[in-house]
Amino acid sequence: MKMWRGRSIDKHLKTMLLLSSTSSSLSPATSFRAKPAFSNYCLVIPTSPRCFSTTKSSTFQRNLLSFNSRPSGSNFGSGCRTLVIRGLSSIPSAHTLDWNESVSCSEIGDGPSSTITEEEEMKPSIPVRAYFFSTSIDLRSLVDQNKANFIPPTSRMTNYVVLRFGDVKSDPSGCGASLSGSDCSYMIVFQYGSIVLFNIRDHEVDGYLKIVERHASGLLPEMRKDEYEVREKPTLNTWMQGGLDYIMLQYLNIDGIRTIGSVLGQSIALDYYVRQVDGMVAEFTDINRGMEKTGTFTMERKKLFQLVGKANSNLADVILKLGLFERSDIAWKDAKYAQIWEYLRDEFELTQRFASLDFKLKFVEHNIRFLQEILQNRKSDFLEWLIIILIGAEILISVYDIAHKSSITSL
Repeated sequence: MKMWRGRSIDKHLKTMLLLSSTSSSLSPATSFRAKPAFSNYCLVIPTSPRCFSTTKSSTFQRNLLSFNSRPSGSNFGSGCRTLVIRGLSSIPSAHTLDWNESVSCSEIGDGPSSTITEEEEMKPSIPVRAYFFSTSIDLRSLVDQNKANFIPPTSRMTNYVVLRFGDVKSDPSGCGASLSGSDCSYMIVFQYGSIVLFNIRDHEVDGYLKIVERHASGLLPEMRKDEYEVREKPTLNTWMQGGLDYIMLQYLNIDGIRTIGSVLGQSIALDYYVRQVDGMVAEFTDINRGMEKTGTFTMERKKLFQLVGKANSNLADVILKLGLFERSDIAWKDAKYAQIWEYLRDEFELTQRFASLDFKLKFVEHNIRFLQEILQNRKSDFLEWLIIILIGAEILISVYDIAHKSSITSL
């Protein structure tokens, strides 16, 4: 046993290399049963050596050499087998290492294609941009002028159309196996005024918006914009995974584009209506502050009725046009897209934002009712005073008539 005291790490390495190159028998201290051919084995050198303590020990364990063969066809490569060499020693030297961790063949390397990096697995991200610049778009005329790019709907939803641009002749059902890094792009146009662009570069956005602008009505003075990102990763363990301003999918197809576009279109349109209601809230706030200072207000009845109509139309547009509470048909049919739909609704907080919008509309409604009562009271007061004046005039006429008749009778 004392002959193992003076061995260094170089001796261990030489022994291992010798094992991988020859099939000759080993010394009795390290003998083991092995197959005569080592051509199909991978020599494994542990990578995490640990230094022994300097405490001397009188008991030594002899080195154990074992091997574990894996069948061909495993993840380590064709015909690759793992040879694990475990060395235990109690040498007090600080330079002696204890190797008791094994590594796989994939860590050592089995050719240029043995490992796939994260960058290779991740495809280029797909930019998604949502715009809202009008309150209505004529989808029929838009489709008539872009029939070559029109993708027929797969559900009964008729409030939007999907247009595909790029090499549309080579792949009529979609643009290749992956949208990432391709020249294919998609545009989803909604009847209520939202436009969602997939895989379109910044300098090309204006050109696509002009295609829709010719069929839009009720153009807004300021265009709303939002950005998002879709990432494709075929090796993803789950169907989808969310992140900060992006969603990661195993793949993105036309159903995924429809699902993502529907939520983004609703989100950007809801942002417009929220700002409209915020403007009404600010206007009523100024009126209330003026009433606090002066005790009265000077709003005309016509202006108040306009605010009533605006509040009601905004609520109707959100519920009816946007279809905020209508589940996507694609999400009804496939649980995978239902997962995307629910995640994006939570990500963009559509339910919470509508609840906030509804609360603000109730505040506007309360103020409208209050001001209507004041205007009604003003009208009632005016009518009451008018009646009093008429009664007084009638009394004066009656008194004058009596006095006139009395003077005639005295004559």
